[in-house]
Amino acid sequence: MTAAGGTERPVLAFFDVDETVLAEKSMVAFWEHWLARRPARPAAGAPRSPTETTATVDREALNRSYYRRYAGVTLAALEAGGRLWYDGYRRGDAAFVLPVVDAVATHRAEGHRIVLVSGSMRPLLAPLAEELGASAVACTELVAGADGVLTGEVHRPMIGRAKAEAAVRIMREHGADPGACFAYGDHESDLALLRAVGEPVVVGDSPVLNEEARRRGWPVVPARRGPLRVRSA
Repeated sequence: MTAAGGTERPVLAFFDVDETVLAEKSMVAFWEHWLARRPARPAAGAPRSPTETTATVDREALNRSYYRRYAGVTLAALEAGGRLWYDGYRRGDAAFVLPVVDAVATHRAEGHRIVLVSGSMRPLLAPLAEELGASAVACTELVAGADGVLTGEVHRPMIGRAKAEAAVRIMREHGADPGACFAYGDHESDLALLRAVGEPVVVGDSPVLNEEARRRGWPVVPARRGPLRVRSA
């Protein structure tokens, strides 16, 4: 597809991360890794684990609550911890959702730009983005003071509508046609992201997403787990 003057418009492929690209929830897996190396009492009012919730708990509130447990940690320490965690995680026998990793490779081969969109944090996503050749990451950004120490607050959880708004902004910045762009998601909170593009793909067996896929004719791919298959350049 071309813009005025015959200039080719880029195609973007947006990927949710947790249980879409990675087989696990990165925030949960990293917290277990982090606690094993520096035991600490969770912040007051925070859930005992990142997945402890009830039906009444808002996902954005849970996201904010999770990040408060890192208050007082330096961003540099969290970045180092994230890389150490990912280096171990990526070696797992069931660490990735294989059809989605294959889709990333296909999009790259076709010259599409890969964008990760996640409620997880940049210290965990940066090494994954490097490995997958992603050109951008839209995520929950942590607030740090001038001294580089985290306050425990975030600018905005990258959840629900925030993902769609980020995708629209990035497509606009790149001059992309939303109708030609792709998005992959596994959870009903990814629905706004999927609706923001012309080529949405549902991952896994979410009842809400699968019903939407049946109504709209969207493709669905299985969340089949396996090891990362590193392809030679």
